[in-house]
Amino acid sequence: MDFATDLERKNMSDAADISDLQRIGFTVDILDLKKYFSNHEELKEKLDQYDVIWVRGGNTFVLAQAMRLSGFDEIIKKYYSEKRDILYGGYSAGCCILGPTLKGIHLADEPEQKPYGEEHQTIWEGLRILNYVIVPHYKSDHRESIIMNRAIEYMIENKTLFKALRDGEVIIIE
Repeated sequence: MDFATDLERKNMSDAADISDLQRIGFTVDILDLKKYFSNHEELKEKLDQYDVIWVRGGNTFVLAQAMRLSGFDEIIKKYYSEKRDILYGGYSAGCCILGPTLKGIHLADEPEQKPYGEEHQTIWEGLRILNYVIVPHYKSDHRESIIMNRAIEYMIENKTLFKALRDGEVIIIE
């Protein structure tokens, strides 16, 4: 949510996410990737302490930049390649980032958002943890639901594998 200009809305969203996770029994520790830009080893040490990583929504392109600048992208991919016992969960941008590409998602999120500086190029690749793109908010009561229909049309036209999820649906991969 680093692109957000409405800090009150962001703070309310953060509080709701924290409350929801605590209500189901999680202890929540907020991890701001900006604190680890150019400090990848410290981030790895911090992430190694967790069994669960929850990645919230926001702009997928901003999230991709924060992940790359902090080294989170390489750390999480290494966890999966080494089959580390960790649960990754999230919603919206936190799920979109898992696929091979962010093309199609650009119809909902603004690729030109660059809160960390214009010198950083737009990242069009996802983490490639999944071999398909997750398209969230499909046929949901969400402001981006109609835009996601266009994202799905784009993916069909471009032969991109995807799975559309309605709000509240999940994919569990063991």
